Amino acid sequence: MAESLDLQRLLQRAHDLIDRLEHVLPAGATATDWNASIAFRWRRKGGSGWLQPVRQVAAIGLDDLQEVDGQKERLVRNTEQFVQGRPANNVLLTGARGTGKSSLIRACLQAYAAQGLRLIEVDKADLTDLPDIADLLAGRPERFIIFCDDLSFDEGESGYKALKSVLDGSVAAAAENLLVYATSNRRHLLPEYKKDNLTVKHTDDGEIHPGEVIEEKISLSERFGLWLSFYPFSQEEYLTIVAQWLQHFGCDEAAIAAARQPSLVWALERGSRSGRVAWQFARDWAGQDHAKGSSMRDTPSPSTDAPAPDGLDRV
Repeated sequence: MAESLDLQRLLQRAHDLIDRLEHVLPAGATATDWNASIAFRWRRKGGSGWLQPVRQVAAIGLDDLQEVDGQKERLVRNTEQFVQGRPANNVLLTGARGTGKSSLIRACLQAYAAQGLRLIEVDKADLTDLPDIADLLAGRPERFIIFCDDLSFDEGESGYKALKSVLDGSVAAAAENLLVYATSNRRHLLPEYKKDNLTVKHTDDGEIHPGEVIEEKISLSERFGLWLSFYPFSQEEYLTIVAQWLQHFGCDEAAIAAARQPSLVWALERGSRSGRVAWQFARDWAGQDHAKGSSMRDTPSPSTDAPAPDGLDRV
């Protein structure tokens, strides 16, 4: 009887020890189901990483994005070259917040998914895994975009050098089926300080030679072959985007006309006339029963000939 109890205690201790080890030791590699989605996220647990399929990919089309035609044309051209197996560049999209940088990348995914384009979203904290991700994708027939959203670095972050190596600078040749598309509000991805300019040299003939600190800070962004800059929208551009999203949500022309002044007030309250703000207003307006076919009993439409509140059209 005593031996049986000792054996049970030993087995219980062994079971408890295995439970603890499972939380410490890296899990085995998870096979990727490439047919599960057109987009994936890189996930980590312990010492291992794997690609997790995105079950519901945001459905946004290229036609949904207005007032960024120049940037759209260049990104679409680069992406089309890539999926067709022709030379293409890594892309850095920078500029004002809410102007469609991330949405444009997702729209390209939807446009070219049928031709084998796939997207892998990688958090900044996991950029050190980029070489492992590249090895995982090597030999696959699909074309992969590594998507880094809202990217910026502080001094000394490890992912900075890992991204530099993957873009351009590693002994290994860049993978033919992989590009990096990144968005950022910083053009050079690193904070810039006044003290950085103290090492700039001026020659007698007026020529400027940047110091080593500045050279290092621009070295990462220079590795992106294509730069796309996004700028704040004017009032008319903002109103065009509002109207486009209201149509998307099923509002008719009368509801769109009635939304002009409320949309300007909405932008004024938010302190921004961005595409994101326009989309958020359109969701709010359409959600108030202004969609096509509603009676609009709760929100009567003002006459479009009525004078606008003073100053709003000059917001």
